[in-house]
Amino acid sequence: MSAVWIEPETPPGPARLKIEREAHKLEKRLCRQVGQAIADYRMIEAGDRVMVCLSGGKDSYGLLDILLKLRARAPVAFDIVAVNLDQKQPGFPAHVLPDYLESLGIPFHIEEQDTYSIVKDKIPEGKTMCSLCSRLRRGILYRVAGELGATKIALGHHRDDMLQTFFLNMFFGGKLKGMPPKLVSDDGRHVVIRPLAYVPEHDLVRWAEHRQFPIIPCTLCGSQENLQRKQVGAMLREWEKRNPGRLENMAHALQNVVPSHLGDGTLYDFKGLKATGVASADGDKAFDPEDFGAPPALPGLSVIQL
Repeated sequence: MSAVWIEPETPPGPARLKIEREAHKLEKRLCRQVGQAIADYRMIEAGDRVMVCLSGGKDSYGLLDILLKLRARAPVAFDIVAVNLDQKQPGFPAHVLPDYLESLGIPFHIEEQDTYSIVKDKIPEGKTMCSLCSRLRRGILYRVAGELGATKIALGHHRDDMLQTFFLNMFFGGKLKGMPPKLVSDDGRHVVIRPLAYVPEHDLVRWAEHRQFPIIPCTLCGSQENLQRKQVGAMLREWEKRNPGRLENMAHALQNVVPSHLGDGTLYDFKGLKATGVASADGDKAFDPEDFGAPPALPGLSVIQL
């Protein structure tokens, strides 16, 4: 396993100007989306010390990069400390992240814990390792956040991660549950934020290519090709390919929940529901015509095709 930091070759003339314009537009869009998510959920406040969890993947690199850009012009002052958990994977290039973070001139901490051996020992060959690996990482990162005095823990999950989690819970867990942009940690001591909540993955891919982040592959979850999450991700990408804009609509749907038109009695009092003779916004509109907009015309596809 190796990570190579290469300066991109830039073609001369009009081609170079076009690349620079596209990169500038992408940067503005990423900053706008991250800034909007931070404002909508009040993720970062004056005086916060934000611990950015850096894995060596494109998403966490992008998160740190955009947060640094926003901090430079934010109306409130906050600190950033980058943290990487070195899980002692064989062949892990331990110098890459320290070298990169030193080049940025920001505070950082590398936490060394051999979770790789624990996961490989406890999980039988061929079984999913993500659950145990994530639990171990989470506990360690919570501890480190306390030691560093962090008030917020920033994770690099993006819009597509959140949609994948929603469908995984629905398909395999039997519940409508997603990955929220902001939550309190399970030990009750930390606030976890996901500033990339509005950012589609394909933009992070493009940004990582433009910025030439020194990507470090994961030999745990990254090596498992049959994960349900990967399968759901492929399904969502196919949906978006056939019906552009579908993922954006689904992401908006997670912010527009109508409990009276679902079935959870803990969120809506179905048992106590009675006719009042007064018009209600919660009234039954199930038989009213709905205008969802015409899908793109694609040959051979029905209006709703999974």
